[in-house]
Amino acid sequence: MRQFKRSDRLGSQILRDVQDLLSEECAVNLEAMVTFTDVEVTADLKYATIFYSVLGGDDAKRHAADYFDRVRARVQSDLGRLLRIKNTPEIRFRFDPSIERGMRIEQLLNEISNENGREKKDNI
Repeated sequence: MRQFKRSDRLGSQILRDVQDLLSEECAVNLEAMVTFTDVEVTADLKYATIFYSVLGGDDAKRHAADYFDRVRARVQSDLGRLLRIKNTPEIRFRFDPSIERGMRIEQLLNEISNENGREKKDNI
């Protein structure tokens, strides 16, 4: 019995290939740091959603979204050559806010920790 579905294996390969294709290009063309976080491929292998995060402000996020809209067709074509499968999934890029959420949670926990430390000093 297989441990992983084909869509999961294909998603992992797409993530590696997209990182290879776009990592240097993003560093040159975007003013913020971009990280590709995940790829979800439908069970029928027709669609793949590539999730990315951007460390920067709202302008950087908009600029990244516009950039990925412009390069989508070329990246899909490059993936078709690299993957060597009959039909290349149609790709979509989607912003992934999970890293920002994690950073915000960490910031809140640090603030709580600092407040608790101050309260202990005041009680001594």
